[in-house]
Amino acid sequence: MSATKLTAARDYEKKYGSQITPEERPLFHVTPMVGWVNDPNGFSVYQGEYHLFFQYYPYDINWGPMHWGHVKSKDLVKWEHLPASLAPDEEYDKDGVFSGSAVETPDGRHLLMYTGVVGKDPLDCRQTQCMACGDGLHYKKYENNPVITAKQLPEGGSAIDFRDPKIWWDKEEQCYLSVVGNRLADGSGAVLLFSSSDGFAWKYVSTLDAGRNQLGKMWECPDFFELNGKALILISAQEMRAQGLKFHNGNDVFCLVGNYNRKDHRFTREEVLAVDYGLDFYAPQTVETPDGRRVMIAWMQAWESSRFHPEGAKWAGMFTIPRELSFVNGQLIQNPVREFLQYHVEPVLYQNMKIEGRTKLPGISGRVLDMTVEIRPDEAELFENLTIHIAENEEYVSSIVYDPREHTLCFDRTDSGFRYNIVSVRKAPVRDRQGKIRIRIILDRFSAEVFINDGEQVMSSCLYTPQEADGISFEAKGIAWIDVEKYTLTDSPKGAS
Repeated sequence: MSATKLTAARDYEKKYGSQITPEERPLFHVTPMVGWVNDPNGFSVYQGEYHLFFQYYPYDINWGPMHWGHVKSKDLVKWEHLPASLAPDEEYDKDGVFSGSAVETPDGRHLLMYTGVVGKDPLDCRQTQCMACGDGLHYKKYENNPVITAKQLPEGGSAIDFRDPKIWWDKEEQCYLSVVGNRLADGSGAVLLFSSSDGFAWKYVSTLDAGRNQLGKMWECPDFFELNGKALILISAQEMRAQGLKFHNGNDVFCLVGNYNRKDHRFTREEVLAVDYGLDFYAPQTVETPDGRRVMIAWMQAWESSRFHPEGAKWAGMFTIPRELSFVNGQLIQNPVREFLQYHVEPVLYQNMKIEGRTKLPGISGRVLDMTVEIRPDEAELFENLTIHIAENEEYVSSIVYDPREHTLCFDRTDSGFRYNIVSVRKAPVRDRQGKIRIRIILDRFSAEVFINDGEQVMSSCLYTPQEADGISFEAKGIAWIDVEKYTLTDSPKGAS
């Protein structure tokens, strides 16, 4: 195998990545060492540490021939950049090392599974599934790649839209399983299941579910796992159509909820849920932690706006804060990993604050913080709305607007200073609690993640407002009462020397 392209990528990122100062990056959100990033890949535990790979093009802040970038972490919060792990340097992946996943083998190897692409025209290329093995730093591609080709597809399956394998070791079946996204003859997406006894020889097992032209077109980046007694499939779908507030047009993410029959490897769908209601969220991938939690991370960017960058940007794209998932009362609940609490400092607390008109509270400001606001109505009359203004100064502001009568939360970055014609406003439906709501906001320089009612809904959005705009204020139409719990975030966990 020629290592020329991989060596060149490593040399480039080493030279130019060091020129990006820490202040030019978020404090916690993963960004590429330099250049472009999109889908998270290979989210896994290897030798007691968390590893995360990603779609990567170091040479530009726009999409290019895909490599795999690489970071690792001990706690899912602070990440260390490692050298690029894969490059498009073989005949079967010469035009792109596309998305995939990773798993630790019983004999201590780190097994990567990815899509190799041949052909630069997205309407006329070949996509196959390939393997690589490594030690957490260096990876070698399997000599008999590709391991899954179009010959193993069910009838009508597309060799062009066939990508993004998610691999895991199934303890009950004692084999490796993988789900892969595919497009069927009717033009819509499907999730295919494959199995392998050794991770290298694969066979088609079943089609778990298909879109039937009702949930977008091509289904990308599938992830399949069981949680709290239900089988869940995460799908990133192209060409979705809006359905009220539940889904939006374009590239969107949904969760199929159902039951999985292991005997015949059949998934029975019961429900379809939205995953994130924000402006920037795609291609989520999960990992099971050593203590049994299911944790998800995603690309915090919309494809439709990904070609627009702030002036002078040296990197493009970042990932969400990793989120713990649970499934409760028919809802997918998401909250930041509990390890995040170890980075809280300088608490500022307010209780029973009356908001009438616009109000600023001393100590409540900043662009790197974790703040929870509990809102409740006045006894006399329900307020019309309450707005939390963030990243604010005389020139810029973004707003989070709670409407208790419409039962919605709206994120609006129209006045954030981003000078492009992109989607800047989106709403999420919230549960009717008679004017009460709990909103947790995590700001990290270039993003805002909003968790509603302890993770019942989430809104993830990029925020490219200049850092000097760090004000926060509260504004009510009518009278509302709030409690505020705000923490500054530090880059060292509590107790670290």
